[in-house]
Amino acid sequence: MSTLTLAEAQQRVDDWIRDVGVRYFSELTNLAQLVEEVGEVARILSREYGDQSYKPSDENRDLADELADVLFVVICLANQTGVDLNAALLRNLEKKTRRDHARHQNNPKLQQGDDS
Repeated sequence: MSTLTLAEAQQRVDDWIRDVGVRYFSELTNLAQLVEEVGEVARILSREYGDQSYKPSDENRDLADELADVLFVVICLANQTGVDLNAALLRNLEKKTRRDHARHQNNPKLQQGDDS
């Protein structure tokens, strides 16, 4: 299996939209699509790891495929709005590191061996 950088993923999605998808949906339509796809991820997780039980229509859903759907729509939104996801993610990780440098280590709820 090949790997993609975020920049390559953004280009591949853009190429796919232009070659197969005709054009991008509007940003608001893509927002609705994103919410729908996140809901599908939530459905799988609530049944697999939560207290919900599977209905026949829920079976054979693939978490990896649904997460890829979420990523695809996020990439579409980034492309439409001129966001470089690579740069944005690096800035975001730096921000989280500055803000949370000791927060999680000092959180007793996250200490190893804590089963609660």
